[in-house]
Amino acid sequence: MTDANRRTVLVTGANSGLGKALALAFAGDGMRVGMLVRNEERGRAARDEIVAATGNQDIRLFVADLGSQQEVRRAAGEILDRFVRLDVLINNAGTAYASRRTSPEGLERSLAVNHLGPFLLTGLLLERIKTSAPARIVNVGTKMDTAMDLEDLHWTRRRYRMMQAYGQSKLGNLHFTFELARRLEGTGVSVNCVFPGVFRSNLGGSDGAQGIFWKAVDLLLGWALPTPARAAERVLYAARSPDLDGVTGQYLGDRRSLKAPAQALDADANRRLWTISERLVGSPYNTAPSSA
Repeated sequence: MTDANRRTVLVTGANSGLGKALALAFAGDGMRVGMLVRNEERGRAARDEIVAATGNQDIRLFVADLGSQQEVRRAAGEILDRFVRLDVLINNAGTAYASRRTSPEGLERSLAVNHLGPFLLTGLLLERIKTSAPARIVNVGTKMDTAMDLEDLHWTRRRYRMMQAYGQSKLGNLHFTFELARRLEGTGVSVNCVFPGVFRSNLGGSDGAQGIFWKAVDLLLGWALPTPARAAERVLYAARSPDLDGVTGQYLGDRRSLKAPAQALDADANRRLWTISERLVGSPYNTAPSSA
């Protein structure tokens, strides 16, 4: 295999936790790995650790805040300049905020980071992914029985609640997965969403979401929770198992399908959120609307 044809993966949120465990595993597989991180210093430290652990020097660092559409567009351009193929995209990065915050575009920030950032990034990279087919897109989701308020995505009419805002923004990953899978049918690109389970995580830790209560829970019960490396096994299965060749539009747990919240199973709601998302980020997609 020539260097230009080396299998390539991009992992977002790759400097710590689940994202770092995934980048380490892919590097150990001998793949070319792109690490998209928000903090360059922490990203460089993580990259150096992965290179030292695997001996794989082909690890590329990209820096962007997924909450900033300008930064996402810049990073996507750098990724396309660097990678001639993109076989796997892992949309892993996510966060939570203790109080309502807004992105540079004035959008509620958990929605901007957890849903709109991956939506935009994927759209900007999609043609490269399609030319690399068979290829896989894996969205890392959560498991909360909730529904998005499509009339108030930015929490301007409701009292902001951290976990509800987080859960609803992450539900966007399922809407996105199901609609994109329908749009990409027949292209050789599969799109699935994975719930990695509950594990020791720094979710929101750098964004003020891990208060005294959650830190106490981690101190008391953290020892009993799976490690990020263990949680990564579910995502790795979705990203590389031959069992899932051609399988798309699934919500997966531990090697099995999970039942999605009712709203995410509504094709009309999927399409509606897609339309809203395109309006909020511009239209990076050249895919036909689903007919389902």
